[in-house]
Amino acid sequence: MADDKLTKLADPASAIASYLDDLLHTATDTAQKEEVAAVDVSSEPQPVTEPIVERQPTRAPDPAPRPVVRKPTPKVEVSQPEPEPEPASPPSRPEWSEQPFECLIFTVAGLQLAVPLILLGAIHRIEEGIKPIPGSPRWYMGIRVDRDHNLRVVDTAEWIMAGRAPANARDNYRFVIRLDNSDWGLACDDVAQSFTLKPDEVRWRTARSKRPWLAGTVVNHMCALIDVRTMANLLVRAEREHHLDLS
Repeated sequence: MADDKLTKLADPASAIASYLDDLLHTATDTAQKEEVAAVDVSSEPQPVTEPIVERQPTRAPDPAPRPVVRKPTPKVEVSQPEPEPEPASPPSRPEWSEQPFECLIFTVAGLQLAVPLILLGAIHRIEEGIKPIPGSPRWYMGIRVDRDHNLRVVDTAEWIMAGRAPANARDNYRFVIRLDNSDWGLACDDVAQSFTLKPDEVRWRTARSKRPWLAGTVVNHMCALIDVRTMANLLVRAEREHHLDLS
């Protein structure tokens, strides 16, 4: 029985199901932690401190100082360098989430993801091999060469499911979804139907410290909603950190 249990836990389908369950509970868990933290801080008793009055020793008055005439010195303005702006944290709600919006579902290693159609750049079929880049990280598949645009292709399963992605995930990739007008595209197995989402049908995230690309979850469709621009910015930052020459 113990061997059977270990086999089930090592099954890729079980790992994907566990990851999907983790995504669907991320927003709720974050909100609960924030509420508990707020209650804990407000319930802590505040120490009462009494003011300490110190007696000042009496001293003789100082003699009046003689007036000193000083010549005015010209003011020298020193230009201070402007501080570099810190990287902006992703907003809790994207700007396109205020009204009903169209979404497209696509699948990656059994996991369903959704992107808003307004930020979907294009869908390309993987017909030719993708040119790999030597020394690149595991999540980077390579360049999809095109006469109009060279697209940087991401191994989506490895990027978002690091440590849980099936070993043969790349064998099932058939499409590349371009993120808005960026140079990045997400490889996926299949592209499903599009549908309209109302803002109240999404469990929006209130904090983005973990998985900042995850805007929220759509429980009715059992899928994760991607913040496209945040995802593209994360990939650009990862490219710089790994010093990738993707030109």
